[in-house]
Amino acid sequence: MAKDNKQQLLDQRYLKMADIWSQNSYCKRRQVGALIVKDKMIISDGYNGTPAGFENVCEDEDNKTKPYVLHAEANAITKVAKSGNSSDGATLYVTSSPCLECSKLIIQAGIKRVVFTESYRLEDGINLLKRAGIEVEQVDS
Repeated sequence: MAKDNKQQLLDQRYLKMADIWSQNSYCKRRQVGALIVKDKMIISDGYNGTPAGFENVCEDEDNKTKPYVLHAEANAITKVAKSGNSSDGATLYVTSSPCLECSKLIIQAGIKRVVFTESYRLEDGINLLKRAGIEVEQVDS
C-alpha cells in the first residue's frame, strides 16, 4: 500500500521536530528525540536523559551510559501517562529505532505506528514491534 504524499511530508516534518527535540538531551554519546502524535496533535515528547531530579550527566568516567538513563521513547510514554492523554492508536516518531525495552513499552502503550530515522545497532526491538502487528517504518531525514 503506497503511502500518500501528505502523510510522507508529515512523517518527515515530525521526524525533523523529534531531531530538534533531541538537542535538549545532555547525553554526549548519543542524543535521541521522540514525539507521540495522535489525530495530528503532538500529545507527548521526550529525549534521552537522566530521571527528574538527577544530575544531567548521562555518561560515567569511562564514557559508558549510566544504567538509569531513560530513553527518549520511555520519557515520552511516561510523560503522556502523567498528562491524562491516551497514546492508544498513536504514532511514535523517534530519531533512532527503539530498543527491546522501549518496544515493550510501545506495545503496552497502544501505539500502533513507529516511524524512525536512524537504525539502532540491534534489531530485536523492531522485530518485537513487527511481531506485535505495529507498523514500523524507517524514513530518511
